Amino acid sequence: MERLEKDIVVIGGGPGGIAAAVTAARAGAEVLLVERNGYLGGQLGSGLPFLAFWDLKGRQVIGGFAQEFVDRLQAAGASYGHEYCPHHQSTTAVHPYYSRILCFEMVKEAGVDLLMHCELSSARTEAGQIRSVVVSGKGQRIEISADIFIDATGDGDLAVLAGAETEKGNGQGVMQPPTLMFNLGGIDFDKFCDFIEQHPEELPYDVLDNIEEGYNAEFFRRTKGFIFLGMHHMLEKLREKGECPVDRETVIFIRQPIPGEAAINTIRLLNFDGSDVRDLSNGEMEAHLQIPKLMEMFRKHVPGFENCYLASVNSSIGVRESRRVKGIKMLSHEDAVAGKRPEDTVALCGYFIDIHNGAGEGTYRVSIEEPFGIPYLCLVSKDISNLMMAGRDISVDPVTFGATRIMNVCMAAGQAAGEAAAMAVSEGKLPKEVDVQELRKHLLEQKAILDV
Repeated sequence: MERLEKDIVVIGGGPGGIAAAVTAARAGAEVLLVERNGYLGGQLGSGLPFLAFWDLKGRQVIGGFAQEFVDRLQAAGASYGHEYCPHHQSTTAVHPYYSRILCFEMVKEAGVDLLMHCELSSARTEAGQIRSVVVSGKGQRIEISADIFIDATGDGDLAVLAGAETEKGNGQGVMQPPTLMFNLGGIDFDKFCDFIEQHPEELPYDVLDNIEEGYNAEFFRRTKGFIFLGMHHMLEKLREKGECPVDRETVIFIRQPIPGEAAINTIRLLNFDGSDVRDLSNGEMEAHLQIPKLMEMFRKHVPGFENCYLASVNSSIGVRESRRVKGIKMLSHEDAVAGKRPEDTVALCGYFIDIHNGAGEGTYRVSIEEPFGIPYLCLVSKDISNLMMAGRDISVDPVTFGATRIMNVCMAAGQAAGEAAAMAVSEGKLPKEVDVQELRKHLLEQKAILDV
């Protein structure tokens, strides 16, 4: 078995893992990033946009690495930047394929070592610390030792293998349903806007209570990367006829920075556990089989989509929720809704609490009037002293998770985890011993936003 030694090992190359690895390497640490896919960025490559760089009052609440990522996409013509949205506060469309290229550019510039096409298979823990992990791919097994390990798998895979305590879903064990994103091309957006102008009842005002005025055809015409959510009346009628292939109340699609294309965020799989390989296996199959039925529905019933065609399918299913790792601190929804920003805040979140029902129709939403702070120790495992988290598996309760799961918040938390890990390595400390005020100072120097 090949053996490697690094200062920091990041498992998972999604938004949180990329931010953590690049930030730690920029701070001088020897970093290895392990990714099971053949690309980096996770759901950045799916067609999903960034949401809520701005809070409910229009103030920017996420900067730092995430803003740098958007700036570099804009410079490459692969994003329109931040645009106002009456529902999502702000949306930031990103070119899904160029996002993958940018991830590789940033990793290479920072000097991060990469192991792609490798799956985490085991962790060796002694005296409450991870001593090494084993990853495998293409018939090879590699044991990796490090001072600090960062779980950026999204599903808490490393935490579970190391023996850390995790939680899944709500109090009843129900988790938000996954979506397989796919792109349709050949769309006439002007015709679709004409349809919405003639049928305003298909706007979501009677199913959403956290949406401002102005979410209408005019908004869609002037917004380059809009998210459309609606057509609930149409779905109800189609469901009565047996022609609605998904168990949800609305259609969601995102206009892409690719001419004539939209990313469809409408597939829904119920009673699904993204940390179970059997559910993942069956889910990948069932989600793909929903695509032709949804295409037929769009072509037959949605003006502007008559000539649409399948342009791409994301390489893996998008898991909204699975495990969360219990940290030294856990962020409660009471503090989140109250907009608390404690002195140990290392990232902000201003997105509303958005919980898709994993057992049927419906979505639970709660507005966040003031952005809340994510405390540093929500990124440090309570059980494993050299384990940190970056991404959607940080230590928050199941309700707060409905807000913190979005990609730019994962990036902000990842940046904080990466910087803290590098500080701990350089000072010979454990993550919990890092001076949080010094960490905040470093993050602010990197243009992170920690207060408004």
